[in-house]
Amino acid sequence: MRRVIIIGAGQAGGEAAQRLRQGGFTGDITLIGEEPSAPYQRPPLSKKYLAGELSMDRLLLRPPTVYTEEGVAFLSSVRAVWIDRASQRVRLEGGREIPYDALVLATGARPRKLPLAGADLDGVHLFRTAADVDAIRPRFNAGAKLIVVGAGYIGLEVAAVARQHGLDVTVIETAVRPLARVTSPEVAGFFLDEHTRQGVRFVLGGQPAVIKGQAEVTGVALTDGTELPADLVISGIGITPETTLAQQCNLAVDNGVTTDKHCRTSDPNIFAIGDCARRPMSYYGDRVQRLESVHNAVEGGRIVANAILGKEAYAEETPWFWSDQYDLKLQIAGLFQDYDHVVLRGAIADRAFAAFYYKGDQIIAVDAINKPGEFLGVKTLIQRKLTIAPADIEDASRPMKELVAAARPL
Repeated sequence: MRRVIIIGAGQAGGEAAQRLRQGGFTGDITLIGEEPSAPYQRPPLSKKYLAGELSMDRLLLRPPTVYTEEGVAFLSSVRAVWIDRASQRVRLEGGREIPYDALVLATGARPRKLPLAGADLDGVHLFRTAADVDAIRPRFNAGAKLIVVGAGYIGLEVAAVARQHGLDVTVIETAVRPLARVTSPEVAGFFLDEHTRQGVRFVLGGQPAVIKGQAEVTGVALTDGTELPADLVISGIGITPETTLAQQCNLAVDNGVTTDKHCRTSDPNIFAIGDCARRPMSYYGDRVQRLESVHNAVEGGRIVANAILGKEAYAEETPWFWSDQYDLKLQIAGLFQDYDHVVLRGAIADRAFAAFYYKGDQIIAVDAINKPGEFLGVKTLIQRKLTIAPADIEDASRPMKELVAAARPL
């Protein structure tokens, strides 16, 4: 195998290129990215980059010169428009075609645009790329009225930074609580209370009807007739996996490009990793899952590099995530879906506690707020297929390390 093309220069694509070279691949590697910059970190966009505390240079995963030094042909500001599986060629915008022996789709995801009249007004923004944040900054000033539509992690992180910079913030969420799809009512309630205490207003169960304004946004009208003034509107209603190329060339797609545990698609010469892909999760009975996380991007890059190099399968790690809001660090290990009961360790009022998610007697996930020991403990438990009785978890006087050391096999 002499030629590898990676479409998508985000964290997953960059990781794949790096791991291929580090693993001894000596053939051609072409990394194609639609953005002008080299691969960079996305999580800080809604945190320190939005706050102006982190420059673009510090977002970069590796210095741009490294790609040249390692013999990676990095094509920036370039879009792949077609895959010809029969001839194993990728066509770029402008007509150039590049042959491949192995193709990696790391196309990521695109932010969902608000499906409302007025969504194209000046002052209404998506939130996905560094360019999106740069476009927001001129209006991101103390005293400005910001409406965030969507109370997921991105929406709440943006709200937290905005309040810390003196903006007047309203969050509109169609569900009855924030973080409704990604955590328990207990943890969601804690973050609702925290943001409210910080001065964020919530419209829960609210449905935007139209974005008001002529050339520029002036407000958002709800379906109940309420009108909320706004100088800036940010959409935080989630992302959609970017599967256009995969669908064009008839790969198996179902809420993401479907792959096996080696990230191989329905075409044995094409792989898919990162936000655009779904693969079996061994720690969850090989349930096919699409994850949106740094962990998944990095792990996918390592798995696909090993597969292309013909090496032993990369050993999966427990899925993990995080979110920073104010002085709160939420660390998540595992996947909480399908839990049947939650056990709290520590007092919510102390702003340092953990929610352990059980399915039967198995701990399948944890949300740890300012509790790094509990986060690391559950990563270990899931990795080693161990569990701890709920009564022992509730006893906060016992150190987490002690509980993990005494954990029993499933």
